[in-house]
Amino acid sequence: MEKLRIAVQKSGRLSEDSLKLLKECGIGVPAGNNQLKISTENFDAEILFLRDDDIPEYVQDGVADIGFVGENVVLEKNKETEIVERLGYGKCRLSIALPKGKKPKNIQALDGIKIATSYPVILQGWLKKNKLKADIHEISGSVEIAPRIGLADAICDLVSSGSTLFSNELYEYETILKSEAVLISGKNISKKEQHF
Repeated sequence: MEKLRIAVQKSGRLSEDSLKLLKECGIGVPAGNNQLKISTENFDAEILFLRDDDIPEYVQDGVADIGFVGENVVLEKNKETEIVERLGYGKCRLSIALPKGKKPKNIQALDGIKIATSYPVILQGWLKKNKLKADIHEISGSVEIAPRIGLADAICDLVSSGSTLFSNELYEYETILKSEAVLISGKNISKKEQHF
């Protein structure tokens, strides 16, 4: 039987909690290892340490059998995977944030504005659902600076505590998605693998 391959974020907010959960399930995870692939100590499995954005594709393609990743990444990447379980950690929100001083009366006031985001798929779905149009600027990092440099009127980004928004003179206007860590599997995972 092949080893079960488990994808975990190599660094970032979900990595530590995902490894802790594996240990709580009785899976021996070697400590202090900087490799990108390790074998577990007492279970026939390998842990692959990957970029969070890559985990849904690796699971879809069968490179990994299961993966721990944020629900927001699963929805944004839109790969052929299934959410097996919500894990209750890594909770955050994907929200539209506006510069302080801009106080629209309702979401219809967002129609036609420029929004910078790393989540164009989720944002576009929310806009469509609310019958709004916006000029979406997809950027991969430091989204919160976009209004201050004139790139966008608003941002759509992940929010945990709100401190990054505050320090960039933005405020959370509208939450469009609540997210948490999830366990995903490929659509074609075998029955044998489902009972690990």
